[in-house]
Amino acid sequence: MLDKKVLEAKSIYKTFTDPVKIDVLKDVSFTLDYGEFASIIGKSGCGKSTLLYILSTMDTDYKGELFIDNQSTYKKSEKELAAIRNEKIGFVFQFHYLLNEFSVLKNIMLPGFKSNKFTEEELEKRAMNLLEDLDIKKLAHKMAHQLSGGEKQRVAIARSMINDPIIIMGDEPTGNLDNKNTDIVFEIFNELTSKYKKTLLIVTHDMSFADKTNRIITMDDGRIVS
Repeated sequence: MLDKKVLEAKSIYKTFTDPVKIDVLKDVSFTLDYGEFASIIGKSGCGKSTLLYILSTMDTDYKGELFIDNQSTYKKSEKELAAIRNEKIGFVFQFHYLLNEFSVLKNIMLPGFKSNKFTEEELEKRAMNLLEDLDIKKLAHKMAHQLSGGEKQRVAIARSMINDPIIIMGDEPTGNLDNKNTDIVFEIFNELTSKYKKTLLIVTHDMSFADKTNRIITMDDGRIVS
């Protein structure tokens, strides 16, 4: 399993035409192997987040090829892509997107209800185990709105893991956190690669965060430059 590619992008091009034509991504190609912890860096507007949305299958309006777990996403229906997203990819955003009307436990379980991969009882057990691993089991029955920013982001990471995805993608996941919580989130991500053998791809502006990852992918003007 460890010698398999988890993600491969081949000659990805993306253009916006509003009102003039702008090439946002130009011939982006790279691979990610199982267990890699990679960060994508580059100045604002270089195409980092646009690339992440394509890699996560949420944006299908591009030229090129994308393989996730050696499976091509080309010409897949929205339903098929949603299944790939739900089963293979976990997401952590800058804003946690927790639902305030639900408890922490229910928030973590929610993506699991869509996948039908586990029973409700199994989901609850998985969620509690993740909360324990992330050292926030005491929060299980709190409502989402009662949490601090750092706690919310840790819950969002647990939620991203509930369906046992092969890759976790993050878009500025520490963008709203102070240094202490940024360090906590980094250590959790690090553990996801070492303990759970997850692959991580994190878009970040934080160079000190990126420097600690296994690999830095640098973008400039829509291209990967290193």
